[in-house]
Amino acid sequence: QVQLVESGGGLVQAGGSLRLSCAASGRIFSNNVMGWYRQAPGKRRELVAIITSGGSTNYADSVKGRFTISRDNAKNTVYLQMSSLKPEDTAVYYCKHQDMGTMMSYWGQGTQVTVSS
Repeated sequence: QVQLVESGGGLVQAGGSLRLSCAASGRIFSNNVMGWYRQAPGKRRELVAIITSGGSTNYADSVKGRFTISRDNAKNTVYLQMSSLKPEDTAVYYCKHQDMGTMMSYWGQGTQVTVSS
């Protein structure tokens, strides 16, 4: 089992910045992918960004150039630096950890990000 604890959400004005953190604990193996997803009211959960344990990244087109995902493998923590935030970025942001050996996935509880116009 892997437990994920997210932090860093909140209310920010359009154009502002926030940094989300997600700390993983439990049975963690070195070959994994961590990422951020978001779900706005009435919409499906969507990928925001993912990062492999080797540091390869992938972003949704809607956040490219504005968001940066990074990780600290020693701390089993993934970060999402969000800049130039827009009202359409408003959503609950979820952290995901996937073990590439077992293919088991784990989700955090979510953190609310609200961007006011």
